Amino acid sequence: MVSSSAGEATRLLKSWTNGNTQALDRLIPLVYDELRSLAAQYLRRERPGHTLQPTALVNEAYLRLINQRDVHWQNRAHFMGVAAQMMRRILVDHARGRARLKRGGGKQVSLEEALTITDERMSGLIALDEALTALRAFDERKGRVVELKYFGGMSAEEVAEVLQVSPITVMRDWKLAKAWLYQQVTENAADGP
Repeated sequence: MVSSSAGEATRLLKSWTNGNTQALDRLIPLVYDELRSLAAQYLRRERPGHTLQPTALVNEAYLRLINQRDVHWQNRAHFMGVAAQMMRRILVDHARGRARLKRGGGKQVSLEEALTITDERMSGLIALDEALTALRAFDERKGRVVELKYFGGMSAEEVAEVLQVSPITVMRDWKLAKAWLYQQVTENAADGP
């Protein structure tokens, strides 16, 4: 996005925060292509044949974003960071729903079936989400760096702007967070069935 439209997006976000609903109508065309690109990035990391398409992911995220209350949008980068977080949550919810259906969707099962169910491995996205949740509990900023950089597709400079830290701090947090997440995911995989 060119800087003039980024500035316009920031102006519209602030206007929307102040109650101007028409600002949202003008904002969406400015950020739609970027949101769709972000959704496509997410879905490229998913299994082949995923049932969600980028447009559906953007639409679901949009519905969640417009229902946000008490958010004081700082700028376009802040908005995109929240959108990235929404998309990640949608995909995790989708993966959990699929896993629940595979296990019978809440129907009663025998003990033998239950033991088999506990042996099933969780999808990579759910495992990563759990590790990321643990990281955020341990170090909130490093968790946000991962969300914004990996899931949000933001540059170190954009993440630094959102978190109000230096790009060097972002890159240091990114490096440590990746190592921590890798350790958590591989340990959980080794402890699994």
